[in-house]
Amino acid sequence: MAPKYDIGQKVQIKQTKDLHSSLRDSGLEPYAGLVGEIINYHWLCPSGGEVFYIYTVQLETSSKEIVLHEDEIKTHVA
Repeated sequence: MAPKYDIGQKVQIKQTKDLHSSLRDSGLEPYAGLVGEIINYHWLCPSGGEVFYIYTVQLETSSKEIVLHEDEIKTHVA
């Protein structure tokens, strides 16, 4: 399974109401709706064989970098 997003791609952090409610969603609230650029990604393959990706995103509004699951971001449409 290939990554959904590429390095250099602009993405937007999803609103928490668009995500399934969980503890990890609560930390996203301050960043919801912000745009950033994918600067790196890593894949994980926990037992069970399913591969999933996490992405390092640098926010446009600051030099802050955050790590997000693939389901927490979407392609940014300018």
